[in-house]
Amino acid sequence: MDTKLVNIGFGNLVAANRLIAIVSPESAPIKRIVQESRDDDRLIDATYGRRTRAVIIMDSGHVILSAIQPDTIAHRFQGDEEKDKSKKAKEIEAEQ
Repeated sequence: MDTKLVNIGFGNLVAANRLIAIVSPESAPIKRIVQESRDDDRLIDATYGRRTRAVIIMDSGHVILSAIQPDTIAHRFQGDEEKDKSKKAKEIEAEQ
């Protein structure tokens, strides 16, 4: 099984198949999740000192902070899926 990686900014990558949610950091419940993960040493800060614009929740319980907008990360994730579909289609055509 191939692991797909999604760029979350500044050359940082996360495994797409381990990603649960990409959310905005504005709401109180998300702020609470970020604080709890910081307290439990499960927080990964990939903002490089910039403002947090997206909070990425992983299936391992880790929480990743990114300086990239959630929409941008989602488009990158969907773009990878589109590339994979077109790549598979080309492989099938080449076999025929």
